Amino acid sequence: MIYIITALKPEAQAFVDFYKLKKSNLGNFTLFSNDSIKLIISGLGVTNARVATQTLINYFDITDEDIYCNAGICAANQSYSIGEVVEVGEIIYEAMPYTFKEGKDTLLCSDTPVDTKGENLVDMESFGVYDAVVHSPAIKNFYIIKVVSDHFKPHLVTKEATKSLLFNAINEIHTIIQN
Repeated sequence: MIYIITALKPEAQAFVDFYKLKKSNLGNFTLFSNDSIKLIISGLGVTNARVATQTLINYFDITDEDIYCNAGICAANQSYSIGEVVEVGEIIYEAMPYTFKEGKDTLLCSDTPVDTKGENLVDMESFGVYDAVVHSPAIKNFYIIKVVSDHFKPHLVTKEATKSLLFNAINEIHTIIQN
């Protein structure tokens, strides 16, 4: 089973449309699923992402083949292109680095929007997903995959653009998590 955690409905909508996922509820969260994918929408922020991920972990039996993936948008500096797909291997949260895959990009996770071009990649949920997953030793396959949505200009990010960015990246995201 592939478990996908997104923060926003427009991020989820690309997967829902592409994989023809059906809507239901899981606790206080919206869940979309088919026979091979379960996607939960966490809402913004580290705490929401942690609780949504833990809800998946608690509700479904974990097997060695299961894949957990936090997929969504992030801000980035000008060295990244809008629409670029980035696999994250290290998260910096509250000034502490958390490395889980060598040789992959580093992302700053912040509880509030960051308005700086000094960071490479920034999101608001990844640490919550990471924190839930690393405390569940049965999970062997874990990914954080972000699509660059803006160069620290969040006012330019729309729901439709978010859905489009993720939809255009689905094949690349799927390839990353299947290899």
